[in-house]
Amino acid sequence: MKLYTKPGACSTAVHIDLCWTAQPFEVEVMDAEGMKAPDFRALNPSGSVPVLVDGDFVLTQNAAIVGYIADRFPAAGLAGDGSARQRAEATRWLSFVNSDLHPAFRPLFVPGAFIADPAQHAALAATTRERLRGLYQAADARLGQEQWLAGFRSFADPYLFVTLGWAERLGVNLAGLEQLAAFRQRMHADAGVQRALKAEGLA
Repeated sequence: MKLYTKPGACSTAVHIDLCWTAQPFEVEVMDAEGMKAPDFRALNPSGSVPVLVDGDFVLTQNAAIVGYIADRFPAAGLAGDGSARQRAEATRWLSFVNSDLHPAFRPLFVPGAFIADPAQHAALAATTRERLRGLYQAADARLGQEQWLAGFRSFADPYLFVTLGWAERLGVNLAGLEQLAAFRQRMHADAGVQRALKAEGLA
């Protein structure tokens, strides 16, 4: 099994999930040029990460990949204890990060895709940061009830962790969200997280 990832991208969350399985895998850390190369585009024509290769099976899209990893290595418990209820809970929070939180960053990443006039980008950024703050408040409230989003350590947690790095870098106000801060500290202290971060040059 081999993962193609880019440092600090959503693929880093997949990298952490793989480390949490305690199973062997290869990793190739990509950069922008490498993602344009023909051999990589043969795996994923969109030229994006993550890409997971397992034998002759090539899989793209973060949510699909982490679900596949959970099914390939059920002992890791990334989707819970095998019950439909725990898998649904893990998927609920994965969907929150993948469908609500991650896309909400796009106006900060590529403001020109939303407003052509650069003079309006600052206002767009302020609105975007306010919306992100609201989403993080929801996550903080959940983490005030449980140490992990799903109530157990799941494939949703690394994805949330990665977005917190984006939030810090892009000036999203997380002041006062103490449960999120504690969660981030727990993640940083985790051996699997550290292994992934070091491999991607992020530690």
